[in-house]
Amino acid sequence: MRGTFAAARQAQLVVVNRPVTDGGDIEALADCALLIVDIVPKRQDHLLALQPITARLGGRAPVIVLTDAFDAAVGRWLVQLKVADFLCKPIKPDELLRAAVTLLSARQDTARGEAQITTILGAAGGVGATTIAVETAMQLTRRGGDSEPTCLVDLDFSSDACAEFLDLEPRLDLAAIGLRGERLDLQLLEAFSARHTSGLALVACPARAAEVLDVDAESIARLLDVIAMRYDQVVIDLPRVWQPWTDAVLAGSDRIFIVADMTVPGLRCARRILDRIAGRLAGRIEPKVIVNRFTKLSAFSNGLRVGDVEKALGPAYAGYVTSNYGLVREAIDRGMPLEELRPGNIVSSDLGQILFPQAPDATLASRVVQFLSRF
Repeated sequence: MRGTFAAARQAQLVVVNRPVTDGGDIEALADCALLIVDIVPKRQDHLLALQPITARLGGRAPVIVLTDAFDAAVGRWLVQLKVADFLCKPIKPDELLRAAVTLLSARQDTARGEAQITTILGAAGGVGATTIAVETAMQLTRRGGDSEPTCLVDLDFSSDACAEFLDLEPRLDLAAIGLRGERLDLQLLEAFSARHTSGLALVACPARAAEVLDVDAESIARLLDVIAMRYDQVVIDLPRVWQPWTDAVLAGSDRIFIVADMTVPGLRCARRILDRIAGRLAGRIEPKVIVNRFTKLSAFSNGLRVGDVEKALGPAYAGYVTSNYGLVREAIDRGMPLEELRPGNIVSSDLGQILFPQAPDATLASRVVQFLSRF
């Protein structure tokens, strides 16, 4: 191990020849960037000794556990301790080096700041929530460039709409990450991610139509935790049907957008979801409503107008996206982002104003004040 780490020059290895049961008092813990612990899982005192070690690190440095055997009980214990990775012996030194470098790189990435999570859900079926989610992810990708990678996560396991919209292969294998996601790490996440030419990453699993998929809440939490370690911007396409893990996903979001169409039933559904989220999250985050497929009415036409929407939704109204069904349908059929198909289109422009509201022009405001001062 010393020779492998020294040759790689990517990390300095310090070997502490002490029993793991004395690990809570190891002085080297204070300065380590990553800790590798070798245990015998059949010994209960070894498993219990990991608790004060992880507690002392306090999440500051990731922990890799080496074992000579593994079972579900040991896996649950390691997950509860939030161990970053665990490997079964025999293991080659270069394999352990790769695991260590991956975690150290992730630690440097997270030092930039926490991931910003934007969650999109539809107030009803067929309102274009997936289109809004895909376009949101594309706009974040274009604005961030290479320095701020973006990931789109499709949590609607009954379909693979996000992959179809982007003409990508859904690669996420839920069975491979374990019942509670305990096998998932950054290397496995990379294998399960599809990459668009724009740089956007997609995490989605193949469609499970007409199949009830029981996904453990801990598995979803682990999946999103690892994604947030890797990416600065995360966009979640959330299924409309409430799942046991929906509340946790919403609570962990920085922004929540509910997509509705400009109909009375659509706005009523959006209002009910707003009230439900407000009750469940106790005001920790205020979701906003995007009115999709907006059509401006003439002065002599009957129907809902912007004023009616603002009155129905109040402060939760985020804005509208103008209807251009032909363009959206062509983009979906060709597997292309809207902006790539038609630069400067009205759909992308409207959504951009919602996602990135412009501050008032201070120069213009100053000129108005100067003009008014003359009178």
